[in-house]
This record gives sequence, structure tokens and C-alpha cells, in this order.
Amino acid sequence: LLAQKLDFRFVDLDKMIEEYEGKTIPALFELKTEKGFRILEKKYLELTTQFQKTVISCGGGTPCFFNNINIINEKGISLYLEMNVAALQVRLKNSKTVRPLLINKTDVELKTFIENKLAERQPFYKQAMLTFNALNAKSEEGINSIIGLLNQL
Repeated sequence: LLAQKLDFRFVDLDKMIEEYEGKTIPALFELKTEKGFRILEKKYLELTTQFQKTVISCGGGTPCFFNNINIINEKGISLYLEMNVAALQVRLKNSKTVRPLLINKTDVELKTFIENKLAERQPFYKQAMLTFNALNAKSEEGINSIIGLLNQL
């Protein structure tokens, strides 16, 4: 929605990786392990830094490995779409996307996993140039608020 409103191109980093590698993210995790996937992810993230007028969506782990958050901040504008544990749990539980780190987790395990990952990843997320409460990010008002934040930079 943000890309449409700005008249920019939209790239989902995970979908880009799947397209170029010819495998799903879960298959890549299984084949390469998480570490191998993160190395591959960094390669594609670096490729996206050459794009102009593009909104790039990355997974929650992307900024947390290697120096990815620094790459993102140096080459573009980083926006952390912040959500609380309860909202993330609902979103992830109802997602049609298979996420390798969440496979076969019960509701309690999922909640604990989210709490732990948020605590672990927060130092990286807090390095984003902008933070926005993502509960309203998909509304017209939310997109306009994000554009307002971007205009303040």
C-alpha cells in the first residue's frame, strides 16, 4: 500500500529470494540451515540496495543478522512496523505463509517464541530510522501517517 501511494515499486525480499533461488523459504532453511539462509538473504538484501524508488519488505530476522540494519540505514530509510506480542501472535497464527521457525508450535509455544524473539531482536529494530505502530499500517490513515514520518526526514 505504501509503495502504491508513493508510486514506487514494491519488492518482498522473501519472494525475491524464492524466485531467484527456485525454492521456498522453508526449503532453503532445510537445505542450508538458518545460517545459510541468512547468508543468502544478505546477498539479496545487498542487491536491493541498488534499486531506486522501491519499498522493500523484509522478514523480521533480516535486520538482525550480520550488519544488515546498517546496510538498510546507509542505503535507504528503515521503517520498523512495531506490533505487540498479542497482535503478532494472531497475525502469525492466521498467516498463510509457512515460516520455518514457527512450524508445529502450539499457541503457548508460539507466544513464548514471539516474546523471546522480540526481546532478542529489539536492539536491531530500535536502530530503524522510523518506528510506526503497525496495528494501523494497512489503513489509509496509517499509510498517510507513514508518509508524514518519511516527509519529516
